[in-house]
Amino acid sequence: MPIQSIAVFCGSKFGRNELFKQHTEQLGKMLATRGISVVYGGGNVGLMGVIADNVMEAGGKVIGVIPQVLVEWERQHETITELLVVPDMHVRKRKMYELCDAAVILPGGFGTLDELFEMLTWNQLSIHDKTIFILNTGNFYSHLIAHVEQMHREGFLYEEAYKRLVIIDTPDALVAHLEND
Repeated sequence: MPIQSIAVFCGSKFGRNELFKQHTEQLGKMLATRGISVVYGGGNVGLMGVIADNVMEAGGKVIGVIPQVLVEWERQHETITELLVVPDMHVRKRKMYELCDAAVILPGGFGTLDELFEMLTWNQLSIHDKTIFILNTGNFYSHLIAHVEQMHREGFLYEEAYKRLVIIDTPDALVAHLEND
């Protein structure tokens, strides 16, 4: 079944490398022009704001899911297709997983890593079987990827879960993968 919606997990900051913002802009436009809806954290700051703005500007659909506690901090986005304000972070993640067919991880901080590892854990436990893409922009996740590969070599990962993790270096590579599925 083709992917119709993708969760985008990314930072509420921009980071120091301009390529992070450029890849996020490109990804947003590419997903919108292919009719793939974006589910994301609901904020209007950092890379979260960039993905939402670029999908909307390209005529796409964006669903934001933001916990009440972060409405002020991440400044909820007011010009997206739909914004869901939920009670807490756990409900946010669960709702995002329910609304997406796959997920892509862009550069971000602790929250982004929390979302990545929860999705990977749910894959391992067969709670879902959604493909998780890591966009390794500017080698941002290279050390983390090396550690995940070490966990696999040492026998701590189930093969099925590990195979649902796809590492890509550019937005074009993600779109090519989506079009070949």
